[in-house]
This record gives sequence, structure tokens and C-alpha cells, in this order.
Amino acid sequence: MKNLAGLMKQATQMQAKMEAMQSTLEAMSIDGSAGAGMVKVVLSGKGDMRSITIDPKLADPTEMEMLQDLILAACADARIKLDAKAAEEMQKVTGGLNLPAGMKLPF
Repeated sequence: MKNLAGLMKQATQMQAKMEAMQSTLEAMSIDGSAGAGMVKVVLSGKGDMRSITIDPKLADPTEMEMLQDLILAACADARIKLDAKAAEEMQKVTGGLNLPAGMKLPF
């Protein structure tokens, strides 16, 4: 029974650390860019887009397809950075414990 109490205490501590990590991630901003910085996006730690900046040179109506592609690429770039940061924060919380493949953060 003593081991079970210790395990429950560790689980409670892990839950508190996870909640703190989620708050930290939620508060951070992750930048992504494409087209040599001509399109930039900022995502929240939860993946919500906070802003988008487009160089006025790209506002040519004949180049809309390229602009759309650059927006998608900038969003993908920011998402990759966000996923890497989330994984890094998860490693801090779990103390290097290898979680099963595909196990994601609760949000």
C-alpha cells in the first residue's frame, strides 16, 4: 500500500506539472515564415493563428496562387516549430520518460 500512495503522489505532481506546461505553451507565440520572410504567421501555443503579415509586394492579383501557397507554407512552418516546442516541454515534465508513439498533449 505504501507504494500505491507514493505512486498516487507522483501522479498528482505530474498532473500539476502538465497543467503548468499547458499554461506556458498557451501563453507563448510561435513564428513561422515562408518566401524568405515575405509571409509571416504567429500561432499561439495551442495552434491558433494570432496574426499574419504579408509583404505588400505580394499583393499582385496575378500572383494570388503563389501568395496562398506561401501562407500555407508559413502556417506549416509555425506548426512544426510549435510541435517541436511542445515535445520539448513534454520531455521536461515527464523527465525523459518515453511515452507511447502517437500520445499527444491533452489539447
